[in-house]
Amino acid sequence: MLHTFLGETIGYDLIYKNRKTIGIYMDLYGHVEVHAPKGTSDASVLQILEGQWDLILQRAKEMKERAGREKEYGPGGQFLYLGRLYHILISQDADIEKDNAVFEEDKLHVYVNEQNEESIKQALKRFYYQQCKALVEKRVKFYQSEFKIKPRSMRITDSKTNWGTCDSMRNLTFNWKLSMAPIEVIDYVVVHEMCHMVHMNHDRSFWRLVGKIMPEYERCERWLAVSGWRMEV
Repeated sequence: MLHTFLGETIGYDLIYKNRKTIGIYMDLYGHVEVHAPKGTSDASVLQILEGQWDLILQRAKEMKERAGREKEYGPGGQFLYLGRLYHILISQDADIEKDNAVFEEDKLHVYVNEQNEESIKQALKRFYYQQCKALVEKRVKFYQSEFKIKPRSMRITDSKTNWGTCDSMRNLTFNWKLSMAPIEVIDYVVVHEMCHMVHMNHDRSFWRLVGKIMPEYERCERWLAVSGWRMEV
């Protein structure tokens, strides 16, 4: 679920339990869970959330900063791929002409000419970019049957603000970091942008079309709101 208050949006999961009070919990990645007694009204949940709003934002910020500082680019490091965390395995070879990475044997295997943080980063970025291009092209083709018009072009970009865009000429762009997300989240971003070929704004007609194609799209929005910050190299 998403809730916006004082200009800030928080994503959280609401879990009903056999308990007497409402509790707010946060994991090591800043993900918020609200545990509430069965039958608790939405208004009561939001009242508790808003009452601790500043504290929640501050703790989430601290946890995200700590997680960012703790990112490892050597043995033991972990990175997201299709929604799951995988360890990286690094191989150094002076004959390697272009640093690269492949997914094999349940690990992200990174091959570099020189083992340092920047080389590993670039190898991983190249891997995610290539995977995103292949995945998005496949999913656009899959969902094309839902539309009478086609995209004019599609490209992968390095955006700091958008997961995807669609302009008035039906040119689609997608963020290379999407290959870190679960496939259903990639599907949601693809469908979202393809729906903009029909409706350029976010009016009711737009969301009706999104919901018709992906009835559970709000769950994907929630995943991006809660976990999108983890999609970094």
